[in-house]
Amino acid sequence: VQLVEFGGGLVQPGGFLRLPCAAFGSTLGTYAIGWFRQAPGKEREGRSYISPSDENTYYADSVKGRFAISRDNTKNTVYLKMNSLRREDTAVYYCAARYTHLTSQGWSWALDYKYDYWGQGTQVTVSS
Repeated sequence: VQLVEFGGGLVQPGGFLRLPCAAFGSTLGTYAIGWFRQAPGKEREGRSYISPSDENTYYADSVKGRFAISRDNTKNTVYLKMNSLRREDTAVYYCAARYTHLTSQGWSWALDYKYDYWGQGTQVTVSS
């Protein structure tokens, strides 16, 4: 599967963005999807996850209540809706896919080496 993220850009603090992650070459609904981000000089960190069946969604504490992950199988796309954006949300955002579900135990869903396929990333800058 090939993943393409888009929808990034410059947004003011308190604003919102929705990042689509579109899949090509395979049915995205059969994959678990994680959203990661990497800020300059920092390690890549997992922020959100949705299981293949959509039964489970997980969020990092820093985005819980502000970000929402969802899937539209008719468009073969997973979305990350980001509300109440803060300057510290500035980063390159990546979506990633794997075949099987990851549990919340030990924050395994947030480990980048657990994923097999990656998009190229989209830049999100939160600034006034």
